Amino acid sequence: MALVRLVASFGAGGVLYLTPIVFHQAAFSAQSVTQGLALAALAGTAGRFMSGMLLDRGLACSIPVLLAALAALLGDLRLFGTASFPGYVQGQLLIGIAAGLYWPAVELAVPLGCRMGPAPIPTARGYALVRSADAAGIAAGALLGALLAAAGHLRGIYLIDIICLLLVVLLLLKQPLQRASPASFDPADHTPWRQWLPPLLPLLAISLLATSLPALMQSALPLDLVRGGLERAAMPESLGALLVGLQLGVLVLIQWPVGQALAKRPIAQGLGLSLACFAMGTVLLAFSALSSQGLWLVLLAQLPLALGAAAFLPIATAAVIELSPREHQGLAMALFSQCFALSALGAPLLAGLALDAQRHAGGFWIGMTLLCLAGLNLVKRLRPRPSADFGSDGVS
Repeated sequence: MALVRLVASFGAGGVLYLTPIVFHQAAFSAQSVTQGLALAALAGTAGRFMSGMLLDRGLACSIPVLLAALAALLGDLRLFGTASFPGYVQGQLLIGIAAGLYWPAVELAVPLGCRMGPAPIPTARGYALVRSADAAGIAAGALLGALLAAAGHLRGIYLIDIICLLLVVLLLLKQPLQRASPASFDPADHTPWRQWLPPLLPLLAISLLATSLPALMQSALPLDLVRGGLERAAMPESLGALLVGLQLGVLVLIQWPVGQALAKRPIAQGLGLSLACFAMGTVLLAFSALSSQGLWLVLLAQLPLALGAAAFLPIATAAVIELSPREHQGLAMALFSQCFALSALGAPLLAGLALDAQRHAGGFWIGMTLLCLAGLNLVKRLRPRPSADFGSDGVS
């Protein structure tokens, strides 16, 4: 599972983080670029729910991932060969559908794999491992994309992704992912949604806020860097890509130790740390627009932003599995994955409007800081969890 995610993330790293720069070079406005990203997120909505429902009916986790690989391959081909807005939108819609099919399946495959074999491992440790693979793959992919940008071949990121997608297909055909137990059709065997959904709602609300930051790192930050701030000079596309890759590199280094450490502690501590770090990172990005030496503040901001992502991703994902009954874990994971889609839909649109209206993103980053601080109140509303399989003792 970790190898599949490493290869998939390597291909996706350049596409996710550098597509805004590709179409900035094609003279698209910030609003046009972010509209395409938002439409991709919208397209992923149906894919996520379809994937979750099929998984709850006993579909092997490999099937949605294979369908996602096909959609992503078609999207890469479209983006590689277009410089028009309709072609850009078509490619982004296919990429969005692929993401929607992919994430619920690969996330549910983790606890299923952790339960297999003579020595099951804690779910949070499994999530820390695969999130480390995600971070390593995305960082390496973004770094390769930055090198392609420096060489003047930035659209090569789509060819790299196509190669990785073909490798993912080969890996899954050789060793398919696990299959969830089919849901029983006996109503007595089902936990009513009124019992399992309400405990998830505070976590989903926090997730909606926290997942907006990775979406903005893929959309708003690259555009902010190449356009410049009030005093901060605009950066060349290659330098902007390398700076985005810095945060991913830091995430690679800290994801495993941070995930391991927080897996032993209450989820409220991990989620609170995540929001506090996101607030610190975004306020540094905001102040960077006000200084001619703002590049140093942008560099400094990558540290808390990476720590925030490392704290949030494995703990929140493991908590979703922990708080949902086994027969509804596919749908619960789809709801959690939907937070990524909704934040990716709204955050880039707002960022694009702010960039086009103000010509810089300083005010927008301050707004995100305030939202992250307000989100700390949601952490206090988390209810105690059932006994965990990953060493946590509750939320407080």
